[in-house]
Amino acid sequence: MQVVAGVVTRDDGRFLLAQRPAGKVYAGYWEFPGGKIESGEASAAALARELDEELGIEVRRAYPWITRRYVYAHATVDLNFFRVVEFRGEPRGRESQALAWQSIEHIDVDPILPANGPILAAMRLPSVYAITDAAGRGVDRALLDLDAALARGLRLIQVREPRLSRCELRRFAAAVVQRAHASGARVVVNADVVLAQECAADGVHLKSAQLRALRERPAASLVAASCHDAEELALAHALGADFVVLGPVAPTLTHPGAEVLGWERFAQLLRGYALPAFALGGMRSSDLQAAWCCGGHGIAMQRAAWTE
Repeated sequence: MQVVAGVVTRDDGRFLLAQRPAGKVYAGYWEFPGGKIESGEASAAALARELDEELGIEVRRAYPWITRRYVYAHATVDLNFFRVVEFRGEPRGRESQALAWQSIEHIDVDPILPANGPILAAMRLPSVYAITDAAGRGVDRALLDLDAALARGLRLIQVREPRLSRCELRRFAAAVVQRAHASGARVVVNADVVLAQECAADGVHLKSAQLRALRERPAASLVAASCHDAEELALAHALGADFVVLGPVAPTLTHPGAEVLGWERFAQLLRGYALPAFALGGMRSSDLQAAWCCGGHGIAMQRAAWTE
């Protein structure tokens, strides 16, 4: 069964959940509003129709996001999620369902449909994923730039420093983690689970070669993976990664001459995909909306993360 669901979000960041009314399967459970896609109907059109029928709102701007398959006792459902960031009208329960605006930091309704658990986890990921560049900028400069970025709201960082010695990397990673955690940000370490544990990072970012070799998820609370094609995207999902980066979308200084995906291929690869994906490769802040339009969760940046 193909279903659309809308993560309807207000300017203050709060999002809408609806309670399934009496007489429906899972009555009393809370979920993101939406409904079945009719035969021959485009998913975006189904979203607009369902949110009008259920909530009385007009969808003005919505981005395709992630698709989760969930096997209920009564049916197997493909839930096609959209992030609805602009709408007209005030939501009201047109089918006698209760509504509640929620904050991702504090959800006070219960129970929530089990299929929505991964969606709530994905909503805790920010839209910008910054990759460190201490070897290129100098460690002291990199830490100053990190402090400034954290003050601007950066909340997700990957420590990736292949040119630093192991000792230098350990000191730098520990400093990044200390600063990030003080600001409420999370940190993953590229490729090295042991180092991530040593410096109290939140997790690990797997290289594509590691992704192909591993048979079980690393022991880390947050696991990311680098992907370049459909096979690697499937491997990341099977491994239970929390999110992926997909690219390169555009040419980069670090990989000159590498084959790029472009936005069209990026969108094709993410159509129906189950994990949040960050666009990687030549990204700048101005590319964020393009990533959203193509089904991406956000953008991953190295140099631009510290200069914009």
